[in-house]
Order: sequence, then structure tokens, then C-alpha cells
Amino acid sequence: MPGNTFGQAFTLTTFGESHGPAMGAIVDGCPPGLELSEADLQIDLDRRKPGSSKYTTQRREDDKVEILSGVFEGKTTGTTIGLLIHNTDQRSRDYSKIKDVFRPAHADFSYQQKYGIRDYRGGGRASARETTMRVAAAGIAKKYLKEKYNTTIEGYLAQIGHIVPEVIDLSLVNENPFFCPDPKVLDEIAQFIDQLRADGDSIGAKIEVLVRNMHVGLGEPVFGKLDADLAGAMMGINAVKGVAIGDGFDVVTQRGSEHRDEMDRAGFRSNSAGGTVGGISTGQDLVCSIALKPTSSITKSGDTLNKEGETVQISTTGRHDPCVGIRATPIAEAMVALVLMDHCLRDRAQNHDVERKSLFDE
Repeated sequence: MPGNTFGQAFTLTTFGESHGPAMGAIVDGCPPGLELSEADLQIDLDRRKPGSSKYTTQRREDDKVEILSGVFEGKTTGTTIGLLIHNTDQRSRDYSKIKDVFRPAHADFSYQQKYGIRDYRGGGRASARETTMRVAAAGIAKKYLKEKYNTTIEGYLAQIGHIVPEVIDLSLVNENPFFCPDPKVLDEIAQFIDQLRADGDSIGAKIEVLVRNMHVGLGEPVFGKLDADLAGAMMGINAVKGVAIGDGFDVVTQRGSEHRDEMDRAGFRSNSAGGTVGGISTGQDLVCSIALKPTSSITKSGDTLNKEGETVQISTTGRHDPCVGIRATPIAEAMVALVLMDHCLRDRAQNHDVERKSLFDE
């Protein structure tokens, strides 16, 4: 199966299935000399892991990462970094009733049509559990970007259903189970999710990622535009159906005089473009948003087909998130980090000797 490797200069290859013995990753291209430990990678894995609150799936995985190679005496060696996370809480029996049935809006039908076989246990390779390794690998990228460029990557829940945070306080994001920046809507979100569970239904969400201290000059002007690579990476996250950079779809109603980011000696006066122009980073904050669809696995009964082409009723049991967006914040941050790390190394390789002079007053 192709399509399991991401990146050019900094590459990530993942393997494993939702209900297999383990999830794994091979990371190549990391520069030598970076201080790295399993604890560095565990930070975001703990933010992402299931069973961390009553508002997400109750599958309980410790998601303890092991570094198998590429690190010696606490520093990266420049060789391939091997990562492994053991699955410990599989309940394959939860899926036995749907092994011959296609769950609507799931990967079941498309996988069966493409390969003629599918792992029905939690979606197998199509499961969002695969993102554990993206998050683990992104811990390497995040640390490098922070130490080399002081770049920080922070995401938050920007909307869930009809609820939109009015206050954006990023210091609060990791203090609640929803990654929400507005304390005033936490109770409303909790009640909303409880009602969704009672209804046997689910809801979609919007996640926004903000990157500060962006390195200028990342991205290529034709193929390999930074925003194009970001869009592709974010669309590669399970359940994502839309990506926006900067003002995104709001540009449809904007005039050129309103949208353009005018400049003076003090810097850019606005950031409608979201930190990229012509596919290349400007050094402004990078702003990227994703829209995630409602969870496909719900207990509310609906129509579908089985392998024989017969119309049947389906109600998905087991342990599922009523909103996949709740745990998506660390995953969205991870994909942004992987793209930026890859582009930083590519830019360093070609343009290391280019003198970039700032036109703005310091």
C-alpha cells in the first residue's frame, strides 16, 4: 500500500492498525545533535490519548512511546529514528456485528472496493488511531522548531456545532478537556456533548492553529507552496472536510482594498493572508483552520448495505467520540509542525547563504 510516507527532507512513515499489536513510525532527516527523550514526545501524546475525559471515547490507551533508534546519549544522531506505541485496550468483538456491513460515511465501502479486503476492527489502517504516530513524530519537529527559530505552534477549538468561543485565551486551552480558549462556554459544550450521547448522535467542529515566530521564506512559488502543502497535510487528518488559511472562505465577500495586507515601516497592518503570500511564508503568524465532520460511528440507527448488496439497518456500538474535533487539536498542531519542519530543512538546503534583510523597523 503506497501513501504511508509524508515529507521530503524530513520524512515520516507510519505503520499499524487500530486493533493490531502496535503503532509505529520511522522518522528520517532529523538533524543530529538535537537533545531528545521519550518525555519530549509524550507531552502531546498525553494531550491526544483516548480515555482522558468522559467526553471522548472510553478506550483507554497509555500511548507510551518508545524510541528504538536514532538517539544516543540523549541526542539525535542524524540516523533513522524508530518509534513504537503498543496497543493495550483493543476490543475487536465490538466490531464483529458490522464486519459484513458498510458503515455510512466511514472508509468501509471505499476500502472494500479498492482492496477487496478490509480490517473491520475499528477501521484498521483508516482509524484515527494512526495519528498517534504523527503526534509522536511531530514532537521532534516541535522541539527543533522551538530551539532553532523560537517557533511555537498552538491550536484550539474554534467552534463545535453552534457554539463559538468569544474569548481566545490560549493559556486556558490545556486546562479543559475540549481545548477551548473561552471559559464561559465550557459548561455549554459539556451539556451539548451529553445531549449528543443521549441522542445517539454526533457533531462536527472547527480547529484553528496559530504559529508564532514563523521563519520567513518557507515554501516554493509553484509546486510545493507552503499553504498548498499545509492544506494537503490537514486534509490528510481523519474526518477533515475543509481547510482555510488566513481569512479562508471569508475572502469571498471581501474587497481587494479590505483583504490586502498593507505594509509600512512598522510591519504588516493586517494578516488576511494568514502568513503566506505566493506560497511563501512572510514571517507573520501562520493561521490555519480545519473543519471536521461529525463522527461517523453513532448509535442512532440508519440505512446501509451489506456485502451482498442488501439494504440493512445499522447502529454502531462500541467506544466512539461524539465529536472527533475534541481530540483533534494536538493532531492539527502535529501536521503543521511536520510541514514546517520539512520546509525548514528544504529551505536550509537550498537557501542557506541567502541574506534576508528585514525592511521593517526593529
